[in-house]
Amino acid sequence: MKMNNFKVIGLTCISFTMVLSGCSATKTAEPAAATTAPAASTAAATKAPEPAKSGEKITINFWNPFSGNDGPFMKKIVDNYNKSQDKYNVKMTIQPNGDYYKLLDTAIATKKGVPDVAIMHLDQTPTYIAKDLLQPLDEVAKSAGVDKGNFPAATVDYSTKDGKWYSIPLDIHPLVMYYNKDLFAAAGITAPPTNRQEFVDAAKKLTDPSKGIWGAAMPTFWIQNFLFPTVLFQNGGSFLDEKGNIAYNSPAGVEAVTFMRSLTTMKVSPPTVAADGDFNLFQQGKSAMHFNGPWAKDAFDKAKVNYGVAEVPQLGTVKKAVFAGSHNFVIPKSTTDAAVLAGVGDFLKYVSNNSIDWAESGQAVASKVVRDSAAFKAMTQQQTEVAKEFDYVQFAPKVLNWGPISDSIWSELANALQGKKDPKAALDDAAAKSTIAMNKK
Repeated sequence: MKMNNFKVIGLTCISFTMVLSGCSATKTAEPAAATTAPAASTAAATKAPEPAKSGEKITINFWNPFSGNDGPFMKKIVDNYNKSQDKYNVKMTIQPNGDYYKLLDTAIATKKGVPDVAIMHLDQTPTYIAKDLLQPLDEVAKSAGVDKGNFPAATVDYSTKDGKWYSIPLDIHPLVMYYNKDLFAAAGITAPPTNRQEFVDAAKKLTDPSKGIWGAAMPTFWIQNFLFPTVLFQNGGSFLDEKGNIAYNSPAGVEAVTFMRSLTTMKVSPPTVAADGDFNLFQQGKSAMHFNGPWAKDAFDKAKVNYGVAEVPQLGTVKKAVFAGSHNFVIPKSTTDAAVLAGVGDFLKYVSNNSIDWAESGQAVASKVVRDSAAFKAMTQQQTEVAKEFDYVQFAPKVLNWGPISDSIWSELANALQGKKDPKAALDDAAAKSTIAMNKK
């Protein structure tokens, strides 16, 4: 799902992770989210389901935004679940990624066609929880035998408020580094870089102006939503300080932007990169290293790129860190039928034990049971590399309406990366706008 500008769509969705992970049909994007209060909308919601008749399977209505290449992988999980038992029937509805939260908000506001269970990006949950639109999952999970210890603590902690747990993770999708194996071999580089110096050295060796090949095309727009916070965190910085004030224009943030811009002056990256330009160059074999999310795998497979996947090098100066998003299952507050809730729990239990098909899409699944399986460990192309980053992932701030608060970062960051603005001035201007957005009631 693509989030070039972190546009606000509908209710309280925080669109850092567009996270989004492969939820759109576009080649580079990931799940886009929104972050506002529920508002009236003309978008049509699905018709409310009819009550099950005696002897019929209980229908569980499930919404998700997997309208890209990842949709068939989730459909396979749902189909297999429906075949595995004869009590419940999960009816999966894939809503268009760009309209997903608008449709969800409309359904909630009109109380028509609200799904029984839905996918939500992790960083959107704080706002939905604050609006009392989600119900705690503790009892449903306990009854179904879904153990929160089966999932990374960072995801569980993020969606826990006042001791209540509100979302069950399907995956974590951090930024990763793709590299062209053929170009690496031609340059005599035997392993992907792990730190800044190795990255710069490799980029210089890989750049070949005579062939129009760049060491690493530094993105100006999309994927900076993942790359800038990654380098910011690696520099020991953060989006907010301990008092909750905007802090990404700190020395750590300025240093991150200055380094990224320096790749153009080193002439290992084009001086400017149009939207999706970095993706296109890598796909065409004209860029040797590329940052993107796990959702890019399918596009590179289809383009027959001979690529490898590695953890993001420590481009910062302080520690290992990587920005990530996460797809999670949530239950709207309106799902109250005990039989339906039991069915939702049964479905979520099944997914927690049988999400290997989701891993086939390129994602590293959140379930430890699945990650520990022989089938997952045999996935050597990408998934196991992605999972290595789970130990040091960081998410968007756990605040309400982070989408509109962070929206100003990306245009100002583009100005700095294109050399139109000094990095410090660009981040200061963005921070001033973010502060205004944060103070809006």
